[in-house]
Amino acid sequence: MDHLFWAALLGIIWIDLLLSGDNAVVIALVSNQLPENQRKWGIIGGTVAAIALRVIMAGIASSLLGVPFLSIAGGVFLLWVAAKLLMGEDDGEGKAKPAISLWSAITTIAIADAGMSLDNVMAIAALAHGSALLMALGVLISIPLVIAGSAVISAVIGRFPILTWAGAGLLGWVAGGIIAEDPYAAAYLNHYVASVAGAALVLFCGWVWRLRADSAVADAAA
Repeated sequence: MDHLFWAALLGIIWIDLLLSGDNAVVIALVSNQLPENQRKWGIIGGTVAAIALRVIMAGIASSLLGVPFLSIAGGVFLLWVAAKLLMGEDDGEGKAKPAISLWSAITTIAIADAGMSLDNVMAIAALAHGSALLMALGVLISIPLVIAGSAVISAVIGRFPILTWAGAGLLGWVAGGIIAEDPYAAAYLNHYVASVAGAALVLFCGWVWRLRADSAVADAAA
């Protein structure tokens, strides 16, 4: 418990504060696709599953760096999640449609969080220097941050469903950045350009889906 321990712990807390926001957004957005009486369990279950995956990832952190195209796969999956969120978006009357089951939401959250948390896990593993105690503290500290952030964001989106679009665009931005950070893509992709492209792609897909849905409603009414 020397000064190096406390310095590493403060660094881990700082990383959790900086990097938990995006994870809270994806948990809140996916949970908001559930019926209202299941949203709390979606947040809790999704967070627990995501944290469990982080623990597993932390245990094999060094070997993850050698997995080809891992970040690309995580980024592509996150793009898909963000686009699907817009396809289950509000019905125009301020009420979100239940679009997925509770277990589907938890699974989606866990996998999306794993893709987004690779940098978090690597940073914590580097700071922990092999200390199981520091790794455990890093995971434990992230739990209340993610749950509290998810609950707040979910409540805000519940009152202002249009923010689903902003959140989906943010996830698209993050996904583009994750793809650009992959060692196999970094030589070909600019991080900023990839982030903008990811956000634009998600919003474009949501816009096209909305146009088609509105057209189908108009045809049915006619």
